[in-house]
Amino acid sequence: MTAPPVRVLLVDDQALVRAGFRLVIESQADLTVVGEAGDGLAAVDHTRRLDPDLVLMDVRMPVLDGIEATRRVLALPDAPKVLMLTTYDLDEHALAAIRAGASGFLLKDATPEELLAGIRTVHDGDSVIAPSTTRRLLDRLAPPLDPGAARSAATLTGREREVLAAMARGWSNAEIAERLVVAPGTVKTHVGNILAKLRVRDRVQAVVLAYEAGVVRPGER
Repeated sequence: MTAPPVRVLLVDDQALVRAGFRLVIESQADLTVVGEAGDGLAAVDHTRRLDPDLVLMDVRMPVLDGIEATRRVLALPDAPKVLMLTTYDLDEHALAAIRAGASGFLLKDATPEELLAGIRTVHDGDSVIAPSTTRRLLDRLAPPLDPGAARSAATLTGREREVLAAMARGWSNAEIAERLVVAPGTVKTHVGNILAKLRVRDRVQAVVLAYEAGVVRPGER
């Protein structure tokens, strides 16, 4: 038996942009568009009514912007994943969206292949924003130290803290394994433990917390 298609809600204030994304998404047997919204308030309402698996959300919209809409969508019971759309990869709004709980972001000029891969990756529980891009965002717009984040980071073992710092520097699991001289499976286990202890959704959220906790600071490599 094949799994049902991933249900996607498109949210963008430009009808032509939505039409283009719909065309790409509907060309895939494992994806389907269940609705469209032209502003953040409508996005929250459509999420309640249509129960999508994933919301493709524009950052800048009238009535209610994508950042606040993301917060409201993720506060709903059985909330879907949210993948943000932005124009610039170093847009401060992208960082705000990540901190609001989005699983990452795509540039609006992404190729169809990048769009489809992003949707599938986020639906599978990972993030699509490159850790190196997250790091550049945080280096440029570093959040202040957060005592709550520091307390969360204090629950990690020494090795887990090392792995978290490596994640924040943009290293992949394979790179972490090579540099720490451990098996890739061990790194994967550490990453899972880190996400659970920090109570974050994915690697992107963990990287943000690493900066907020002072595990890494801007400019560190």
